[in-house]
Amino acid sequence: MTRTVRIASAQYDIGCFAHWDDYAAKLTRWVAEAAPRAELLVFPEYGAMELASLLPAPARADLGLQIAGMQALLPGFMSLHRALAMQHRIYLLAASSPVEVRPGIYCNRAHLFSPEGNVGWQDKQVMTRFENERWGISAGAPARVFDTQLGHLAVAICYDVEFPALVRRQVEAGAELILAPSCTDGLAGYHRVRIGCQARALENQCAVVQSCTVGEAPWSEAVDVNVGAAGVFVPPDSGLPENGVVAGGTLNAAQWLFAELDLAALARVREEGQVLNHRDWPRQETSAAVQLQPLA
Repeated sequence: MTRTVRIASAQYDIGCFAHWDDYAAKLTRWVAEAAPRAELLVFPEYGAMELASLLPAPARADLGLQIAGMQALLPGFMSLHRALAMQHRIYLLAASSPVEVRPGIYCNRAHLFSPEGNVGWQDKQVMTRFENERWGISAGAPARVFDTQLGHLAVAICYDVEFPALVRRQVEAGAELILAPSCTDGLAGYHRVRIGCQARALENQCAVVQSCTVGEAPWSEAVDVNVGAAGVFVPPDSGLPENGVVAGGTLNAAQWLFAELDLAALARVREEGQVLNHRDWPRQETSAAVQLQPLA
């Protein structure tokens, strides 16, 4: 039995806006372009930092003032994404953003919206040096898995997908499809994330979807240079692409990457594959800590 998921993964350029309506028009246009061809749309890590362009010039020039000032814009950001998900009847992983979880404490959070308007979220677990040393972003709430009409989805934000044990906990909690929104400023960073995505697909015999930011935003110290390409990866095994790449985007182009995934074929590989990585990795005792969150 085929259980196909139609996916659109964004190679998203960071904009600069004079007014909120300009941002809303851009996001609406991006979603409207992809929604007829996909039921799951994936935006990248820190794509929401373009909202900081709406702040006064002094705030745009200061990393701390950027993330503090953006907090007042997040309710509108949430409402817009929820409305678009409901309008187009899609699942929508919004671009991640720093979110204040306690006074002065910020996490990097990605929100997943359902066609019914429900919302779940995943915080980044492991911080990069830039986030730790210059930006003051903290690790957030533990990993979770979302129970959706498309199957069990999980989110591993950028650096997180480079850690096998972290993603393994999500897979052992039932994840079939890992969404990996990323933001990298050079080819080395892009390839680290891509290699992580492909490795997680191999060892867990699951699918991994990478999205990315692209282009330059010289007004922003946080996301001034963005390098990458989207990709959809599976284990190279029976009935699947021999290189494990279902689809790959054009490096640094602002575009959608479209792909279809047969989750039933992935399930068969776990049972009947040439190798059985998923079965042969000993179960982790910490897997029970991963939350399964309904998001119908």
